[in-house]
Amino acid sequence: MTMKTDPPELALDWHCAGRGVALATVVQTWGSAPRQAGSQMVIDATGAMAGSVSGGCVEGAVVTEAVEAIANGQQRLLHFGVSDDDAFAVGLACGGEIKVLVEPVGTVIPLETLRELVARRARGEAVAYVTGLHSGGPELRSGDAFPERFRRDQSGIEVDAKTFVCVHNPPLRLVIVGAVHIAQCLVPMAQACGYNISVIDPRPAFASPDRFGDVDLHDAWPQDVLAQMMRDGRTAVVTLAHDPKIDDPAIMAALQADVFYIGCLGSKRTHAKRLARLTQAGWDTAQLTRIHGPVGLPIGGRQPAEIAISIMAELTQVLRKGT
Repeated sequence: MTMKTDPPELALDWHCAGRGVALATVVQTWGSAPRQAGSQMVIDATGAMAGSVSGGCVEGAVVTEAVEAIANGQQRLLHFGVSDDDAFAVGLACGGEIKVLVEPVGTVIPLETLRELVARRARGEAVAYVTGLHSGGPELRSGDAFPERFRRDQSGIEVDAKTFVCVHNPPLRLVIVGAVHIAQCLVPMAQACGYNISVIDPRPAFASPDRFGDVDLHDAWPQDVLAQMMRDGRTAVVTLAHDPKIDDPAIMAALQADVFYIGCLGSKRTHAKRLARLTQAGWDTAQLTRIHGPVGLPIGGRQPAEIAISIMAELTQVLRKGT
């Protein structure tokens, strides 16, 4: 049985189990605050908690405030920072500042709103949770209401300084073509970073549950299954088979899709040959510049795990900086 760790889903479960519950959400940060806006934790009336709003330095204070908020049914906007004499009491002495909004479920957050949020997230929808910092009254809106926030995956306070938008994007997806040793190392790293994983390899001995556990495996040619996996711009494709018969069709399919990253394993010489083949197949230079090859940041990795680290580093760089 998989333990639930998602704060909105946990908040719903705990509330339905009869526990008084509040959601605490980071709404704004400055300096070296360890968690970004939108980070959440759930707290019940006894002080039990899951998730986090910092690196552990303010959770105790947030729990205390949340228990009191649950008791009186009112939201609270908390501020922690080194400019505040209370900051050192809660341990935030590293130069960062954060604001945390605490919202009890059932009073400030209507139960039906929380149910709908959990259901829409489960369906993989992009949904914005929008609420007042001082007056509450949350509502849900579609992702196209805040296109730039959803593109950058950036929750935050609007220019009116009164409204907070919490971005709930669909999970990131990583499609790995080539069930090789590097892929075995890359899968758990990507999962730890929040990616849903699919692995494709037409060779049954490679795409084996014995090698990848319960990962979404496809013993098929990439061109037959890849299109249905590249659903949106939150998808990345990495080819690791090092065999043009497997990799090239996957690359061409990815080039036709709105994926945010395409990475291909191989030396500079191998990549030059790859680009020549794709050019001959009709792809122009502008299209081919989308391909990151050789895949990964140049950290000098040689072992499969080291190469996987370089791939995750480059994926993260592209996702967060758009470079």
